[in-house]
Amino acid sequence: MKTLLTLCLSVIALTAFAQNKPAAPPPANAPATAAPQVSAAPPNPAAPIPPPAAGTSPALAPGTSPVGPAGAPPAPGTTVSATLSASPATTASPAASPAPEMKATGMFTGNFLIDNFRKGGPIMWPILIVSIVGLTVVIERIFWWGGRWFRRDPKLIEKVFTAIETGDVAEASRLSRGSRDPVLRMMWNGLNHQHASLQGALQVAAGIEIKRAGRFLVVMDTLVTLAPLLGLLGTITGLIRSFSFLGNEELAVQAVTGGIAEALIATACGLGIAIFSLVPFNFFTSRVSNLEFELQTAATNLEVMLEANVKAKREAEMTTTR
Repeated sequence: MKTLLTLCLSVIALTAFAQNKPAAPPPANAPATAAPQVSAAPPNPAAPIPPPAAGTSPALAPGTSPVGPAGAPPAPGTTVSATLSASPATTASPAASPAPEMKATGMFTGNFLIDNFRKGGPIMWPILIVSIVGLTVVIERIFWWGGRWFRRDPKLIEKVFTAIETGDVAEASRLSRGSRDPVLRMMWNGLNHQHASLQGALQVAAGIEIKRAGRFLVVMDTLVTLAPLLGLLGTITGLIRSFSFLGNEELAVQAVTGGIAEALIATACGLGIAIFSLVPFNFFTSRVSNLEFELQTAATNLEVMLEANVKAKREAEMTTTR
């Protein structure tokens, strides 16, 4: 119990951690916002330009050429000052592509089975219960028939028939006592009640063995029939859900496709469970038929041998009396 509780708490903690995953930090090489450039006002050509002071060089206005008009050279004695400004295209760093955002996902997000189970609608819960019951029955029957295969003892059955044929009924009863083979159990029951009603004892013992072998076959037969019906019911509910959204133009496409997906998923699950249950059901039914044949054959041989022994004893008594 403590181990199960610890496991459940661990699963819950991992789920909470996966769902609360922090968002990715912004990229380090994000482009910085460029500072707004202030453009200088163009000079007014009509305004008078004051003469430069002695010993100073006239400063050139932005955008003017150091040469005179019509390509004339500058006046002698003047110095030309030029200011080099970096181009915005060269100074601005290229914008780096933003890093992909990591989407936080939970533990069960992205699971194919769970996603389809959710898309299948509420009818998937009865289908899930039917599938669990069917799987449990199939596993139980596999273990039972596996044990039945290992419990078979055909050599001991031959020894019992040999003892009966020789007239040693007590030895035959001793050999068949405590056996786990259904045929030997039936024979032991008949040998112990041969004086009251041999045929009745054999029939009762054979019926008990057949009932044990055919246990849960009715459940499997019901599941084979019920699973497709549940899938059909899911199909109908999905189509009803799809047609109910046809009046709304905004949600019509998404809702109709979701309803059709619900109908198809429910139908596929119902048919899958029916197919999964049908094959073991037919196999186990055939095994029950084979066991019934073995019991009938052993019971008939036992009756014939015991009647032969009784006739042999009567003939022996008649010969001794004569």
